[in-house]
Amino acid sequence: MFTTLKNAWHIAELRKKICYTLLILILFRVGSAVPVPFLDSTALQAMVTGSGNLLGYIDILSGGAFSRATVFALSITPYITSSIVIQLLTVAIPALERLSKEGEDGRKKINKITRYVTVALALLQAFAYYTLLRNQSRAVLYRSGFAGIFSALVIIAAFTAGAMLVVYLGERIDENGVGNGISLILFAGIVSRAPNAINTLWSYLKLAAEGETMYYFTVPLIVVLFLALIVVIIIMTNAERRIPVQYAKRVVGRKMYGGQSTFIPIKVNMSGVLPIIFASSLLAIPGTILGFMSDKTGLVGRILSAFNYDTALYAVLYFILILAFNYFYVAIQYNPIEMSNNLRNNNGTIPGIRPGRPTSDFIARIISKITLVGGIFLALIAVLPIGVGAVTKMNIALGGTSIIIVVGVALDTFRQLESQMMMRHYKGFLE
Repeated sequence: MFTTLKNAWHIAELRKKICYTLLILILFRVGSAVPVPFLDSTALQAMVTGSGNLLGYIDILSGGAFSRATVFALSITPYITSSIVIQLLTVAIPALERLSKEGEDGRKKINKITRYVTVALALLQAFAYYTLLRNQSRAVLYRSGFAGIFSALVIIAAFTAGAMLVVYLGERIDENGVGNGISLILFAGIVSRAPNAINTLWSYLKLAAEGETMYYFTVPLIVVLFLALIVVIIIMTNAERRIPVQYAKRVVGRKMYGGQSTFIPIKVNMSGVLPIIFASSLLAIPGTILGFMSDKTGLVGRILSAFNYDTALYAVLYFILILAFNYFYVAIQYNPIEMSNNLRNNNGTIPGIRPGRPTSDFIARIISKITLVGGIFLALIAVLPIGVGAVTKMNIALGGTSIIIVVGVALDTFRQLESQMMMRHYKGFLE
């Protein structure tokens, strides 16, 4: 990895792209420190604090910008939601499905629709968060009269503009930098919270020095587990099942085509981190509702308390929902019948499998098995911090979701660097 970065730095064009990407990420972090007027960040931090809180989850994705009440408080959450919605609608709406198959022009039109939906969702989220901050805490300084109306407009406009500015910065990285812009901004936000995790570990070591010797064992265990998670995630991210394909020879004019052997790569982790995002967002809703209730000891309060982050019920439901969302996402992304038809139209066959229905059934069985393995992998990574916290009694979120995002974005960025060096026939890389 470091060798790839070093070799890329020696190429003037790639060096400019890397510097441009770093500059955009610095601007993003600067924007994450610019406060929104008429908001009290102290009151907002009190609302965000708490396990299983939806606002806390948003704060993680924004790199702490939400709890500090800054311009980039919404970060890329409206864009992520918009992208997921449009991606799902592409399967359900024939017009969007046709656009997705029109190549570059269709992709540009879908991206344009996604940006429009992002603006609408950013406005909706900004208004919803303003309403929560005004009604459930004293985070909004002015709540009535002309001053209240003016502060509401400023807060909603600042949140919305910040979300769209983040999307703009991500698009600039796509055009002039290296890697996927939106993913890198999400990466930067998550990595920025690393010092807080280190300070937390250091505080436990101080407790160990004061007499609680158990932390001399649990803190190194956390560090080793963190490194092991990175290794496992890298292995599973790169793992794939290759279905062999043989293309028949055919004569076109005076030339002969085909006759070669290749394969269809089926990744173990086909859906990435999306199932975890779906599941955690859904399970965070009860904790968020509980946080806004005045009476938490009643029947409803006790029921909602059962969905707290550190409970066994939460862990079991989390595991099941991740598996379910993983199957759902793979089902809408991979169509075995279409894959079988494409093979037959190109004179391709899977050795030992007849074309047509047997081929589609074979591909469906392979995808089903791989989906199960990938879903279990994602679920274990996500549930592991809950078990570790229960055993070690340490309030540290290992952040299985965050680690998957960080590792995945890093691997994808370095793959793009390698491909760009290969296009330039860089001798040191090719050797």
